[in-house]
This record gives sequence, C-alpha cells and structure tokens, in this order.
Amino acid sequence: MRIAGSAMRAAAVAAGLVLVAGCGGAARGGGGKDDGAGKGERPGGPARGASATTHLKNIPEVGSALQSRIPADSRQVVAVYGEDTDSAESTVVLYEKGARGWDRKAMWAAHNGRNGWTLNHHEGDKRSPVGVFTLTDAGGVLADPGARLPYTHSPGFTPPSYWDKGTRHDFDYVVAINYNRVKGTSPLDPTRPQGQAKGGGIWMHLDHGSGTSGCVSIPKAAMTELLRALDPARHPVVVMGDKAHLSA
Repeated sequence: MRIAGSAMRAAAVAAGLVLVAGCGGAARGGGGKDDGAGKGERPGGPARGASATTHLKNIPEVGSALQSRIPADSRQVVAVYGEDTDSAESTVVLYEKGARGWDRKAMWAAHNGRNGWTLNHHEGDKRSPVGVFTLTDAGGVLADPGARLPYTHSPGFTPPSYWDKGTRHDFDYVVAINYNRVKGTSPLDPTRPQGQAKGGGIWMHLDHGSGTSGCVSIPKAAMTELLRALDPARHPVVVMGDKAHLSA
C-alpha cells in the first residue's frame, strides 16, 4: 500500500506537529554531519563476547524481561544496543529467525537520544524509550526505495527551515517505532493514544552524526537496506535500550 493524493496532503499538514514535538527536536543545535553517510558498520559491535552470529536461540545480550516481550510470531528483530544509560552512542543489528534460530544479518553504528535511555519516556526528556515495539509503517521525503512496509512518500517529512543544516536529510527515510502511536498509519500521524506528555514521534531515521531527541538514527545506506529488508509478514519489532536495561 502506498499513500498519495489527499492522504498525502493531510499527512503534510500533520507533519509540523510530529516533527516539532517528536524526534524532530534533535534538529536544533544538532551540530552533526549531513545525513550520516560516512558512518557504517561498527567493528565488533553488539557481538560483545558472543562467539556465534548464526543459529542463535535468543537475541544476544537481551535478558528475559525484554526477550519475553518479543512476539512469538516475530521473525525479524532490530536490536538497538545502547552503550550506556546516559550515552547517545549505540549499535543497530538486524536479526532474522530461521528454522535453526536467529541469524545476524546486518550491523551498523547508530545514535539514540542525546541524553541516553529511559524506562519512563516523557516529551522533551531527550532520551529514547527502552522496550520492545512493533514496526509497521515507513515513509520519507524521498521516494520509496523498495520498502516492504507501507510507505508514505511526502514532502511533509521535510524538517523546518530553522533546523540545523546538518539535519536537513534526517527524514529522507524513516521507520516509525510504535511507541505511543497508532500502528497502521503514516509516521506523520500525530495521534498519541497515551497522551501528549508521554512523547511520540519516535522513529528510525538517517543519522546526522550526533544524538537525537529520542529517535534511533543510522546511515542512509543502512536505512535503505533496512527498509528493503523489513517484511510485515515476518512481524518485525525493535528491541532497544542501553546494555544494562537490555540484559535485565
């Protein structure tokens, strides 16, 4: 399904609310690089002591608390391994489940909220929410690169002109993280079922070289690869947090 016409125009109207109140807040004073095109796979990364990357019984370094929240029918997991509770540095790994277990498919350097992570995310705290969230919707300023998730192509994703120029391409591609949002709608939908104070507009998007207002950012090439890989038939989810909360 692709969204266009009147739906696109409606999404563009709503975009300002989403971008200003959501991850878009990272743009002011971001001070980072353009779209993160220079950042790639982080050597070593989340293996962190794990000797195998294929046929894994569970997602590495994720404890029972979050492991138990991964839906039984999920066959794709995007794991975001935060360096520390108060750090904006992280690593993103794509895992897919086959007949013999979980296999690591890709790994990229990433950023999360500039203030780190939280179990109780609130609007404006500049921290990314810890948890397991479904991934059902995508979009961006640029045309669909071959996404399997429903993709909203709209100029409504364009950041406001007053944002730091280093963040102008942040939303060329995005995947909505289903934290306090209505799944099955455009990432531009500003609806927050748990209320405005709980924050929202938490996305995966292009990296600008520094922390965000709560989103997870990866390089453009990585976003393109991820969009082409995430398959609604595999019920993809993101498992995200700092290493201490992930391993609990």
